[in-house]
Amino acid sequence: MKLLVLGGTQFVGRHIVDAALSHRHQVTIFHRGTTNPGLFPSAAEILGDRDGGLDPLRGGSWDAVIDVNGYVPRIVRDSTRLLSGAVERYAFISTLSVLADPSIADQDESAPRAAFHTLTTEEISKDTYGPLKAACEAAVEAAAGERALIFRPGFIVGPWDHTGRFNYWLRRASEGADMLAPGEPGAPVQFIDARDLALFVLRAVETQKTGTYHTVGPEGQLTWGRLFEECKRVTGVDTRLIWVAEDFLEDRGVAPGELPMRFPGAEGLSQTNCAKAIAAGLTFRPLVDTIHDTLAWDSLHGRSDVGLSRNRERELLAAWNEARETV
Repeated sequence: MKLLVLGGTQFVGRHIVDAALSHRHQVTIFHRGTTNPGLFPSAAEILGDRDGGLDPLRGGSWDAVIDVNGYVPRIVRDSTRLLSGAVERYAFISTLSVLADPSIADQDESAPRAAFHTLTTEEISKDTYGPLKAACEAAVEAAAGERALIFRPGFIVGPWDHTGRFNYWLRRASEGADMLAPGEPGAPVQFIDARDLALFVLRAVETQKTGTYHTVGPEGQLTWGRLFEECKRVTGVDTRLIWVAEDFLEDRGVAPGELPMRFPGAEGLSQTNCAKAIAAGLTFRPLVDTIHDTLAWDSLHGRSDVGLSRNRERELLAAWNEARETV
């Protein structure tokens, strides 16, 4: 197949391109050239800016386009208008954040999307990210119709994850000593290894799937407690988990960014229904493989500015111990 990837050199797109090339597809990457230019010598590379600079794509034709980095509906609309007649299928990487009510568990692809018709900004924030991506989905559907293919992952993890969110938890759980763990060990958590997402995107394109898929895992329920215990088992480090109540952390002004992947009020996004994608071929590698590979990558390329600093963690644990002693 001839595939056009918009993006494709940083994280999710990187894994999609790598998988496509391993399947011997002809891949063209369209990006600005600011992140890892020349990363894939066997792929064609077209440099340009999606925001007003799509002209280099005019006249081309592909079996499918995989839109990895569409966040603003105006820009996605421009891409769909230009490419809808040049491709057989338009695949768009969206997000579970498009769901109107993130507090509801077990939502499937039929759940209402966030309202976006009154949006007056293109600025991406925690409040606008979901509605903007919902508007992007609508733009893809309007242009591609029945040829639209939309994927909704939640947290995407694994090697080359430049956000550092998941990596923080794995690294901290493997460093020993007392570790602050927020909430309860039985609280659910969902994510998908970027490599599993890439394989499913490619499989769906190859088999000419259409429609929307919640692409998140694992297949069975995973809890924060099990995640941390698996990390300790993989690394052989007996880190002591101290579970701290959410209201205690909130009272002490702990920001969401200090405890990544934890968003009070959006717990439903950790219990999303992904049965449709699994039935369509979504598979998950063993959790231990994701932990091992992510830690190996993080040891060489990881960020140190995500999550609690060790001083902040010690201060919070000391305050938590004091609070429990006085009860």
